[in-house]
Amino acid sequence: MNASLEVIDGGLGNTLQDRGRHGYRHLGVATSGFLDPQFAACANALAGNPDDAAAIEIRGIGPTLKAIGGPLRIALCGEIEAQLLRHGGSRQTLAPWHSATLAAGDIVKCGAVGAGTAYLAVSGGFTPAPQLGSRSTYQRANIGGIAGRPLAAGDSLPCTRLAAHEYREFRNDPWRHADGPVHVIAGPQADHFADDALQCFAAAVYTVSRDSDRMGMRLAGPALQHRSPAHADIVSDAVTPGCIQVPGNGLPIILLADCQTVGGYPKIATVIGADLGRLAQCRPGDELRFASVDLATAGALRRAEEDRLARWRQGIGSYLPAGYLDETALYQSNLISGAVRAEPPIRD
Repeated sequence: MNASLEVIDGGLGNTLQDRGRHGYRHLGVATSGFLDPQFAACANALAGNPDDAAAIEIRGIGPTLKAIGGPLRIALCGEIEAQLLRHGGSRQTLAPWHSATLAAGDIVKCGAVGAGTAYLAVSGGFTPAPQLGSRSTYQRANIGGIAGRPLAAGDSLPCTRLAAHEYREFRNDPWRHADGPVHVIAGPQADHFADDALQCFAAAVYTVSRDSDRMGMRLAGPALQHRSPAHADIVSDAVTPGCIQVPGNGLPIILLADCQTVGGYPKIATVIGADLGRLAQCRPGDELRFASVDLATAGALRRAEEDRLARWRQGIGSYLPAGYLDETALYQSNLISGAVRAEPPIRD
């Protein structure tokens, strides 16, 4: 059955995203999609959805939303909390990595993201009409999501109503990205750099710049030397999320989900798929190190990350919020053995 979340306040920097718009890069269309697929998958799992269901990606101040035609189950993942304003007048906190069921008229007011990127998922996923096979918002082309732009007051976000009000909620421990260096595959334009550039890149500590967005992340730190000024430019060729371009100033730029489809700066390396989500949780001033791996190792790390996510899903537990009686547990209890006879004892 159809329902929706009405946007009372769009917040700042919030868009609808899903797994992305694949199969159109040869036409110049960016992939877009979740900056952090693991966090998004966790939120969707807590809401009872497949990993790629469309969710709200929160990168600044979260939105305020009102349930229309509930009940709806929402889930929040990331460094963020929300306040639930119940239709009856009560108020409670929704902690991250938990779900909550909204009745019609309930309001959820999300706070600011403490770090990186957070996700709000809803039962059935958000279901505006897809464009080019995806509901992901790509602002530069004004496609996907809600008119290709961030959420704004007055928007209606269609989703799926739960069949019945389910009082049981779901939770799990926070997802932790891997620590240590970000893994990269060297090249493809390693020959455009000085002989020791790749070694310098692997030994350096870079800092995330404030000049970063969904298109790319600029890094501050040791400048990488090209073989000559002429080697700082190439004939534009294909790029993809994860590519690390190095312009003439020698400072790396990591391309992210909304990156262009071709670029004219040489690429010293590419971040492997298993580690791309880590970058979404970086804040300005965070330090990054890099380590080169081969293609076989990159594949093994990707499979290990998928296995870890599968185990996380299996670890989701259910609970009853305070004030609710666990009727299922009550009916399963052996009430007969605890019965007491109220009639007087029989005397001989």
